Amino acid sequence: MKQIILASGSPRRQELLKQMGVKFRVVVADTQEAHGRGRAARSICRRNALAKAKVVAETHTNHTVLGADTLVHLGDELLGKPENLAEARRMLRMLSGKTHQVTTACALIEWRRKKVFTVTTRVAFRVLNARQINAYLKAVAVLDKAGAYAIQEKGEWIVESLNGSLTNVVGLPVERLERELAAWFDTYH
Repeated sequence: MKQIILASGSPRRQELLKQMGVKFRVVVADTQEAHGRGRAARSICRRNALAKAKVVAETHTNHTVLGADTLVHLGDELLGKPENLAEARRMLRMLSGKTHQVTTACALIEWRRKKVFTVTTRVAFRVLNARQINAYLKAVAVLDKAGAYAIQEKGEWIVESLNGSLTNVVGLPVERLERELAAWFDTYH
């Protein structure tokens, strides 16, 4: 498989690509992310992933570029990255005892070709009290994580069950991405 360009500075996405054995380099996309309401999470993720990939592809025309965007949503409420610990605490209280969704969109672009897909995972949270929330916030740096949590870091403290791709919740739906990359390179290279 040829090398790709990851249009993201996310250490979690980089680690997942390394685990997949994908050769890549990072070129961080400088874009404004679209925002909206929860029912539009898929289209917002698609728009953001595509925008990131397009910005990088404009200057790297002979390379396959991967853009990705992940959103946590509970009903109509979109939960991005918290601005501070008070907002993180509010998000975790909101998610406590409820099932929410995590949607990741991936966009592959090379010259005039593009492929965009989304994967959604359902995550059920345990009922959390203030002490548990505070302990989690002390143990895990959450300010750079959508929904104020990282399932891969002390996730067992807060998550009751998961329906779908675990790696999708981390930031890249590895199982689907592996299939899409194989088809992408088999078809055109």
